[in-house]
Amino acid sequence: MAFDYPNGATPLDPNETEGLKHPHAETRAELDQLEQQNIQDGYRWIASQRKYKNFLQEDFVLALHEKLFGSVWSWAGAFRDTEKNIGVDKFQIGVELKNLLDDAQYWVEHCTYGREEFAARFHHRLVKIHPFPNGNGRHARILTDVVLEKLLGLAPINWGAGELNGECDHRNHYIQALRAADKNDYGPLIEFVSR
Repeated sequence: MAFDYPNGATPLDPNETEGLKHPHAETRAELDQLEQQNIQDGYRWIASQRKYKNFLQEDFVLALHEKLFGSVWSWAGAFRDTEKNIGVDKFQIGVELKNLLDDAQYWVEHCTYGREEFAARFHHRLVKIHPFPNGNGRHARILTDVVLEKLLGLAPINWGAGELNGECDHRNHYIQALRAADKNDYGPLIEFVSR
């Protein structure tokens, strides 16, 4: 089964598409609808969370991905075991994620960045690690909002989530801002999250 992918999306390899729990889904629109329903369940799970005291831990990062995508994909909540056109080497995912989470914990404890810069830097680094076969951008946006709200007591970012799924100017600005951040220019991404 092959799906079309919007600009900046990472294609799944054939082994990963075999993990689809709904073989009747044959189009990108059908897959998007299934994932969006699952993401709504994930939001309800986040709202009910009492178990986690620190959301900057690997077990929470994995649990969140599983809750957001586990009704759709059998591999949800597990690090990818394939190489992608984006992301660190698959063997470096755990190390790079720990580095990011430790850095973010420091940023939280020392009020290193304001809301927008924290969001831009945290989100970008998580996307750049690209820990999962699919859903990295959505997962990173939601996790960024969880950290902002639950650890920093700040309002979430208005990502314009529905507009980020397909081909549109909003998504193109988002992808361009991420690419600028790849070159250590966080200005466009800070501007994007400030909207």
